[in-house]
Amino acid sequence: MRVIVHGGAGGSPDEPEPRQAVLDDAAESGATESDPLDAVVRAVELLESSPRFNAGTGSAVQSDGVIRTDAGVMTGAGEAGAACSMPGVEHALGAARVVLEETPHVFVSGEHARALAAEYGIETDVDLWSDRSRDRWAEQSPPEGSARDQLDWIAEHFGDTSSRRVDDHDTVGAVAVADGQVAAATSTGGRWYALAGRVGDVPQIGAGFFASDAGGASATGAGEAIARTGVARRAVDLLDAGESPETAARRSIEELGEKTGESAGVIVSDISGRVGSAYNSAAMQTSVASSGGDSP
Repeated sequence: MRVIVHGGAGGSPDEPEPRQAVLDDAAESGATESDPLDAVVRAVELLESSPRFNAGTGSAVQSDGVIRTDAGVMTGAGEAGAACSMPGVEHALGAARVVLEETPHVFVSGEHARALAAEYGIETDVDLWSDRSRDRWAEQSPPEGSARDQLDWIAEHFGDTSSRRVDDHDTVGAVAVADGQVAAATSTGGRWYALAGRVGDVPQIGAGFFASDAGGASATGAGEAIARTGVARRAVDLLDAGESPETAARRSIEELGEKTGESAGVIVSDISGRVGSAYNSAAMQTSVASSGGDSP
């Protein structure tokens, strides 16, 4: 098993060493699995449980003061599942896996996704607030009222990189390969100061995650830009065209930057287990682990 994970593309973190230690643990834990789907879920669950990342217990807060989580997962065989806008769901990727394995659908949202997850044993009433998120929310809250009443404030604050804090990283993800099989997954707590109900790139197939018989990719960063340009699908298409994972990662991020002027990152693995990553933000931490002689 060969696993690569990321902890989000964004500003330089205040405490990179502890974050890296969690990423290393996640990659190593995922690499102990024999199935790529099990591997990405196991790796990402560790990241969702750490308040150092913007997923699960470290999630961002939307304009109505509610934390909602999103995730998506796909295998090289074309199986996919995604779930979004789930309050109280720490392991959003577990909910996405339920959609993949237990339903004929690829995407379930909101309270219906939350209820479905609960039916299959996933906790859905978790307190996702961390000390950091409480402190940050207390610093600056949007006006009360309708969505229309909030839009001017949101337009000013959402995606304002000049005011983003250095611990504001977007999403976590993993790609795993073993025995010619691949899985890619991404999980997020969204982006700070977003309109309540906003869904970014993460649970959208081809944007935040994608896999095919050529390999897999997980993207992170400015969600609207990633969704508009289909970063994960673009990276995997480049693999299919014969590019190396490193080149596929670099080109997909360069193209996003040229088209949108936004920042993002992506991790990529081909079917042989070769990995690559690229980002145009200040930082993106990754980790790679192998087991069973799967190093390329």
